[in-house]
Amino acid sequence: MRVVFMGTPEFAARLLNEIVSRGHEIVAVYTQPPRPAGRGMTEKKSAVHLLAESLKLPVRTPKSLKGADAQAEFAALDADVAVVAAYGLLLPQPILDAPRYGCLNLHGSLLPRWRGAAPIQRAIMAGDAESGVMVMKMEAGLDTGPVALTAKTPIDAEMTAGELHDRLAELGAPLTAQALDLLAKGELHFTPQAEEGACYAKKIEKSEARIDWRRSAQEVHNLVRGLSPFPGAFFEADLGHSRERVKVLRARKENGKGAPGVALDDNGLIACGAGALRLIRVQRAGKGEMDFEEFARGRRLTRGVSLA
Repeated sequence: MRVVFMGTPEFAARLLNEIVSRGHEIVAVYTQPPRPAGRGMTEKKSAVHLLAESLKLPVRTPKSLKGADAQAEFAALDADVAVVAAYGLLLPQPILDAPRYGCLNLHGSLLPRWRGAAPIQRAIMAGDAESGVMVMKMEAGLDTGPVALTAKTPIDAEMTAGELHDRLAELGAPLTAQALDLLAKGELHFTPQAEEGACYAKKIEKSEARIDWRRSAQEVHNLVRGLSPFPGAFFEADLGHSRERVKVLRARKENGKGAPGVALDDNGLIACGAGALRLIRVQRAGKGEMDFEEFARGRRLTRGVSLA
């Protein structure tokens, strides 16, 4: 199969590696352009970009695919199929129509639930007990196309978005490679999605990351898990010489009662609107993540301190 691969983060890089290992011909790799990142704001290539270069694959990084020139360049690749995974750009109809067998998308949810940009985070933030990956045929609607293959996995009670991401990547890479093998033999069949239960996984907004301790411990726990490791749910408090912003990367529900946001002991137990949450792993601004015990040395997060 002549394949155009379109993806950006590590989730997609694992899939690209699997497809290459199966012997399919990658005629081009499309990924997001390098972006400023880190404290020095130096330009950083995506995980897919780096992998493609290491595999000596041609890389393209258009900022848009809406122009006639970009669409003509894509069509000239004469691909059998495009494989898309967390690419980050909407594909116009001429792009969808160009490959001989259309465009296959690996989506990280059990469609029609969590169509959109952040299905992994939204599933955990909503307290879902199950997730999965689906290989679907792309169409003009947002993640509305018919589905060919599915792999499911439970979402454990303590699982973070990062851990679910890795699990779905493990499931998705061989699943999509299987879809390509079936497509080459004319044996890949699609089933239309149901509309019942459809919901939208909108992009995570910065404002959502601030912890509202008035919510229940379960809700706060889900927020922490859903935003770990990135962007990280956070609180602010006066814990020393100045006000600090602290990310919570791992926590545990426990029994406890008190005014929301107030520390119930000296070991990171914080009262919520219902129940309490024990801080397990945190990260100060500009520092690496650490266990709460290490964080608490020299910081006054003791009984009675109020977090905001």
